[in-house]
Amino acid sequence: MAGLAGITLYASFPPIGLWFLAPLGPALLLIAIRGLSARSAFAVGAVFGASFIGPLIAWLANLGLVPWLALTAAQTVIVALAAMLLPRLLRLPGWPLLTAAWWVAVEAIRGRAPLGGFPWGRLAFGQADAPWAGWAAVGGAPALAFVTALLGSLLVYGVTAPRPARVRVGAIAACGAVALVSYGSLVAIPATSGRSAVVAVVQGNVERERTLEEQARVRGVAENHARETRKLAADVRAGKVPRPDVVLWPENSLDSDPLADPELGALVADSVRELDAPLLIGAILDGPGDRSYNAGQLWLPGQGPVASYAKRQLVPFGEYIPARSVLGGLGALQLIPRDFVPGSSQAPLVAGPVWLGDVICYEIAYDGRVRDTVRAGANLLVVQTNNATYERGFQGGQSEQQLAMARIRAIEYGRAVALASTSGVSAIVRPDGTVSDRLGTWRGGYMMERVPLLDGRTIAASLGAWPEALLGAPALLALLPPRARRRPSSPPKPMGAHDPALSNLLR
Repeated sequence: MAGLAGITLYASFPPIGLWFLAPLGPALLLIAIRGLSARSAFAVGAVFGASFIGPLIAWLANLGLVPWLALTAAQTVIVALAAMLLPRLLRLPGWPLLTAAWWVAVEAIRGRAPLGGFPWGRLAFGQADAPWAGWAAVGGAPALAFVTALLGSLLVYGVTAPRPARVRVGAIAACGAVALVSYGSLVAIPATSGRSAVVAVVQGNVERERTLEEQARVRGVAENHARETRKLAADVRAGKVPRPDVVLWPENSLDSDPLADPELGALVADSVRELDAPLLIGAILDGPGDRSYNAGQLWLPGQGPVASYAKRQLVPFGEYIPARSVLGGLGALQLIPRDFVPGSSQAPLVAGPVWLGDVICYEIAYDGRVRDTVRAGANLLVVQTNNATYERGFQGGQSEQQLAMARIRAIEYGRAVALASTSGVSAIVRPDGTVSDRLGTWRGGYMMERVPLLDGRTIAASLGAWPEALLGAPALLALLPPRARRRPSSPPKPMGAHDPALSNLLR
C-alpha cells in the first residue's frame, strides 16, 4: 500500500501529470499507516518516500547513479522519520486537519535541510491544473499543499467511518471537499496597472550528444543564442513580429563574463544593437577572489550592461562543493573547479515599464526567493534555467517539473512568468497559470507574447511565510504529551469514527 501511495503521488507530477491523483497519495499513505507503531510507521514511510521521490528525480541519474540514489535516500529518511508521528496524529481529534498540517511541516523541513534543503516534489507543484489551485494565491504553495492533502484525508475520513455513522461522516467530508475546491476555483488575480509588454524568449539549444565534460565548457551556446536572436531581429525588421519590449536569454547562455571577454561582449552588444531592445542574458560573472556569480545581466541599447542579479540559492554539488577538500576530486565533481558566490540583491531589473523579477533555475522551488522579488516590485517573473545536463540522456521530466513550478508561482503571485531555457522547455505563462506558448526540448527558436504587467499583491504575497508556519504548526501536537483531561481508561477513537470537533470545524 505504501509503495502504491508513492507511485500514485509521483504520477500526479510531470511528466505523467495526472494531477487529480495527488490527494490519493496522502490518502493511501494514511490507510497504510493507521494503527501501526512508530517503528512500523518508519518502515512504511521509507517505502512511500522511496517510491515517490526515486521516480520523481530519476532525471538526476544523468549525472550518475550515485547522486540520484544519495539524494533519494536522504529525502526518504526525512519522510520516514516524519512518518513516525502519523500514528499518534491519527488518534487525535480532528486528525484530517492535523495530517494535512503534517504535510506542510514535512515539506518545510525538506525545503530547508540538509544543505539548504530540496523542495522538489512539494505537493502543490503538480496542481496547476487542479480546480483548487487558486489556494496558492491565498497562502502560497503551503496552503495549496495543505488543501490537497486535506482532500485526501477527508476521503479517508469518509470511507473508513464505522457503518452506522458512514452516511453522516461521508456527507461532512464531501461538503468540506466541495467547499475547498469551490473557493480555490474562485480566487481572483490581483488588480492590474493596465500596462502590458511584448516579451521574447530565445532558446539557442545545445548539442544533446555532447559529453558531460563538453557541456560544462561549451562556448558555442552563446553563438547559438545570438543566431536565434538575429532571426528574431530579422523578423522584426520584416514586420512579421512586433519589436519586443524585452528579450530573454537563459541561464548559462554565456560561459564567462562578457566584460572580461571581448569576444563575448561584442556578441552580446551586437545582439542588443540588432534588436534595439533590452536583453537579459545569463552569464558567469567574475566574483571575489577566484570565485564567480551565476547571474542574469541586463543590457540596454546604447548603454551596455546596467544591472545584474546573482543567484542566491546555490545548488550543493552543482554550484559549490561542501567539504571541497575531501569531495572535490571525486568523479564529475572535478568539473566544478571553483565555488560560486551567492548573491544578495533581490531588486528587480528595470527595462522601461518592465520590472524583471529574476529567478535562476533551482530558485523557483523556494518560496522566499520568488516572494522577495515580487515584494520588491517585480511585475514580470523570469526563470532563467539550463536543464541540458539533466535531460541529455534519460528525459525524466525535469524541465516539465520546473515549468509546473513556474505555473504555480504565476497563480501564487498573480504575475506572468517567462521561462527561458538553453535547451527547453521554455515557456510563457499567464498570471492564471495557463501556458500561452512553449518550446520543446532540444531545439532552437524563439517565442513572443504580449503579457500583462500586474502590480497588485495577492494575499499570499502579503502574508509571506505566515501560512506555512500556521498551517504546519498543528502537526507538532503529536510531540506533546497526551492531554490531562483524556481519561486513561478511554480507548483511542478508531480512525474514521464520528468526530464532533471536526464536524463543527467543517460546517
